[in-house]
Amino acid sequence: MPIQMLFGIESLAGKKLSVPDLVSIHPLTLQDIQLIFAMAEAIKEAPADYAAALKGKTLALIFEKPSLRTRVTFDVGMTSMGGSVVFLDHSDAKLGERESVRDVARNLERWVDGIVARTYKNKSVMELAEHASIPVINGLTDLLHPCQALTDYFTILERFGSFQGLKFAYVGDGNNTCHSLIDGAAKLGMELWIATPEGFEPNHRIVSEAEKFAKESGARIEILNDPVEAVRGASIVYTDVWASMGQEAETEDRAAVFADYQVDSELMSHARKGAVFMHCLPAHRGYEVAPSVIDSPQSIVYDEAENRLHVQKAILYLLMG
Repeated sequence: MPIQMLFGIESLAGKKLSVPDLVSIHPLTLQDIQLIFAMAEAIKEAPADYAAALKGKTLALIFEKPSLRTRVTFDVGMTSMGGSVVFLDHSDAKLGERESVRDVARNLERWVDGIVARTYKNKSVMELAEHASIPVINGLTDLLHPCQALTDYFTILERFGSFQGLKFAYVGDGNNTCHSLIDGAAKLGMELWIATPEGFEPNHRIVSEAEKFAKESGARIEILNDPVEAVRGASIVYTDVWASMGQEAETEDRAAVFADYQVDSELMSHARKGAVFMHCLPAHRGYEVAPSVIDSPQSIVYDEAENRLHVQKAILYLLMG
């Protein structure tokens, strides 16, 4: 069944999100998320219908961190809808160093129609959104990765047709991607089991806030230290790098701590028959995931990567169209 029909959305024409920015999944309503998914499906199926949707609009990309998927998909997404992109490399001078975040925001709002920011500090994205009168999109911070998590849930919906009856297992570091997956699970009513080494659990405040939504949606969020228990009976098994950008000095130490958390064929054997493997990429084969898993038919990592384009086009359209 088409996603638009699944969620009872009669028409996509003129639809907008209830929020002016997309800095986190937390402020989104369930209807916002469903609208993003329906719009992403529509754009994916008929991209030519949206070839002029953002004609005359300009998007600024502010990146403090390296990027393949986020940069290319936002650039291609914007230009494929008739808009243009200006890239601002802040890898040397971070936001707030050479110039205050407020001043960057107040300048950019005079020149462009939207901002995507990929920063170390989550506060930088929040400040941009606070001071800019144009939409601001979080392209990744040390705390959150909302566009990735929305893409992941869209990919799951595309694969299984529903979120009902699915156990979702996340194995590894309680990092930014994990945090946004928690926010998404709480809104969508998912059963999410997270297994991390002791001391690497997700942010307590994010879990606590998500649990408030979980009571309304029927979601179940379990935080534990046993990867086998997390994966047992799961339809989706997900992992991410053990050392995120900015943690390179900890790579060797983290490899020792996370050694028992590698997603390999033995761990996948505890999942349900037909289970899929997901990873937001980039992946380090032989560390958080074995080659026998990420390169197997169970792996849908490239479906995720492709869907970053479609979901982010939907976000751009719903915020800037």
